[in-house]
Amino acid sequence: MRDGVASKTNLLKVTLTERRRSAIHTTTNRRFYVTCGTGDHTFDHTTSKMATLEQLFQPVQPKAEDKGNKVTVVGTGQVGMAAVFSMLTQGVTNNIALVDVMEDKLKGEMMDLQHGSAFMKNARIQASTDYAISAGSKICVVTAGVRQREGESRLDLVQRNTDVLKNIIPQLVKYSPEAVFIIASNPVDILTYVTWKISGLPKHRVIGSGTNLDSARFRYLLSEKLCVAATSCHGYIIGEHGDSSVPVWSGVNVAGVRLSDLNQKIGTDTDPENWQELHDNVVKSAYEVIKLKGYTSWAIGLSLSQLARAILSNANSVHAVSTYLKGEHGIEEDVFLSLPCVLGSNGVSDVIRQPLTDKELDQLRKSAHLMAQVQVGIKF
Repeated sequence: MRDGVASKTNLLKVTLTERRRSAIHTTTNRRFYVTCGTGDHTFDHTTSKMATLEQLFQPVQPKAEDKGNKVTVVGTGQVGMAAVFSMLTQGVTNNIALVDVMEDKLKGEMMDLQHGSAFMKNARIQASTDYAISAGSKICVVTAGVRQREGESRLDLVQRNTDVLKNIIPQLVKYSPEAVFIIASNPVDILTYVTWKISGLPKHRVIGSGTNLDSARFRYLLSEKLCVAATSCHGYIIGEHGDSSVPVWSGVNVAGVRLSDLNQKIGTDTDPENWQELHDNVVKSAYEVIKLKGYTSWAIGLSLSQLARAILSNANSVHAVSTYLKGEHGIEEDVFLSLPCVLGSNGVSDVIRQPLTDKELDQLRKSAHLMAQVQVGIKF
């Protein structure tokens, strides 16, 4: 029996040693990124033998590495890193993979987050320019893209970002074919459609961040005017994440009391209380923030974190996200626009069929027609 126990212990030691060796990946400059425990650390190849670990630990069984909550974020710009920071600090996931083409910035962001590991929940943070690092992701968040140039048309911007996605999406699908894709790159509704076309994935697993943020801005502005918490103000912005978005005034409520029952002119041009100004401010919000600080980041990062939580926890919670709308509300085009959707582990499980006024329906259909016109000129 004693010999049997010894042989089992030795086997576990061998197994753990092999697992540590298998976690070593060679990079182009012949240095190694070693994944051990909570993060990636760089060692010279001469330090690959770590006798200290063998003296410190008595192996019992191999460590479990994957809990099925891995999230890959493509793009380490302001939006991508705000999303990563939100997910890690809110405990949405403790398994993050970062992908970008800018190797130095990528490594710097990874190291900066790893240095905060003691303040998080045993986070594993990896980064690489190689999409292989995204393998086995439950969610792939795409924030990468190019900015609009001065004087550049909307279609030209869409085409340039389409060309970017043509390099990104097939790689993500290759390594995580069962993942749910969340697109945050702008113009988000059209690029969600582009992702769906490129990926070949079912429509329920391709989601745009859409008007989830617009709706949050709307609720905040409502809360400021009503002097109650934003979480107690209920209302949705639907349609395009942009200038043609549609405020659903007919459904805005506090504690089930619809404001349209109290003010039948709410949201109209003839409303003496000028509630329409709130939606105007929602549309202008991003432009104002960009004018003041150069970019938007924190609010969209929090929005993406909320969507990731809903998917990873199979919450079946409702969020305004960009989804395939052909056949909904009389829309006949192949477009992705935002409606309230039920999100769970497989992405969108249901689209909420809100009762809309004739005006709201007309605005939504016009938004769909506008998206379809832009999409016609895209070259895949």
